Amino acid sequence: MARPRPETFDKKKIVAENRRARFEYFIEDVFEAGIALQGTEVKALRGGEGSIAESYAEVKGSQVFLVNSNIPEYSHGNRENHEPKRPRKLLLHEREINKMHSAVERQGMTIVPLMVYFNSKGRAKVELAIAKGKKLHDKREVIKDRDWKRDAARIMKDRG
Repeated sequence: MARPRPETFDKKKIVAENRRARFEYFIEDVFEAGIALQGTEVKALRGGEGSIAESYAEVKGSQVFLVNSNIPEYSHGNRENHEPKRPRKLLLHEREINKMHSAVERQGMTIVPLMVYFNSKGRAKVELAIAKGKKLHDKREVIKDRDWKRDAARIMKDRG
């Protein structure tokens, strides 16, 4: 039996956030994954550096990789420093990998990273989402709804 998963994962320090993802995609399902990092990558992330703005995840065989994420070289690293845009292996359960693979293959979904953070145990984690791309008219509708809610809140505040 599957253990209950918390609604929001235990985030202590958010390093990088993909705020554009919620605007560009309809978020279907969210997963937490570990990242296989090298030592200098962890040090660079702890320093608050890193970007996942143009990155995505892809399933290759029975593994998932984070592609096009940028963790700049560690400033005090030596010749053993890491490559900034290398594909990074994500650590997930087989059941989660199968779910992602079927969503991408059958339903044409995309796996988008939402944020990179350190949990309470100090481990680097990625929050991944299975998402479907929005069309232009969907984005306009979201903007219209957001503006209407803001205006309604302003009117209610003025009245009482």
